[in-house]
Amino acid sequence: MTKTITIANQKGGVGKTTTAVNLAAALAATRRRVLLVDMDPQGNATMGSGVDKNALQLSVCDVLLGDTSAAQALLHAAEAGYDILPANADLTAAEVQLVNKIGRERQLTLALEGLRANYDYILVDCPPSLNMLTVNALVAADGVVIPMQCEYYALEGLSSLLDTIEQIRISVNPQIRLEGLLRTMYDPRNNLSNDVSSELVQHFGDRVYRTVIPRNVALAEAPSFGQSILKYEKNSRGSMAYLALAGEVLRRDAKQNHYVTQ
Repeated sequence: MTKTITIANQKGGVGKTTTAVNLAAALAATRRRVLLVDMDPQGNATMGSGVDKNALQLSVCDVLLGDTSAAQALLHAAEAGYDILPANADLTAAEVQLVNKIGRERQLTLALEGLRANYDYILVDCPPSLNMLTVNALVAADGVVIPMQCEYYALEGLSSLLDTIEQIRISVNPQIRLEGLLRTMYDPRNNLSNDVSSELVQHFGDRVYRTVIPRNVALAEAPSFGQSILKYEKNSRGSMAYLALAGEVLRRDAKQNHYVTQ
């Protein structure tokens, strides 16, 4: 059964795209069929997957506006091992045009319907804002992963994102759920990081992933080479962390499916 996971946080610089690219690569390394959808006009997930965003013939913008099918816009990120629906700055125009479109919040959901059977996981990378592109990504999602740094302001932004998810659950997508909170750029020597981490676990319990993504130079360098961390430096702490996260995602899903089928 296909699972669509949206990776969202309206705060920038928290490791959203890093998580989207490297979780996709790590799941692909476990022989899962993975599609990564880039819903950010910056196109960082596209570039981080080894695809030149400036040379695209078709992109997710064309798909959302109904000018082409998702299947036609797909590209294969060969080195990373997954498929990608790429994006570039054109997506900004799509957001403007979507505002006046009937069923505007469901365009991504409709676009992915014909593809779902081909994948085990569809991961969606969002822009750092709660705009119509992010809403489309949330409406299409089964679950939401929220990457966040363990700092004071991160907790402030979290509540508004959770409110948005709840509004979408009530009004449009009753199956959406908080998949998990992922602590990123974590430095255990920082007292504030440890305090915020403890507070997250206290409030959200097992919704907080046990896996913690450390501050890691290789993770920061890999995108500039258009590679996932698994390809760029497979023995780095960052690579090990995302492989561990993929394992945790798979175990949670196996456990959940076990309860559903009983």
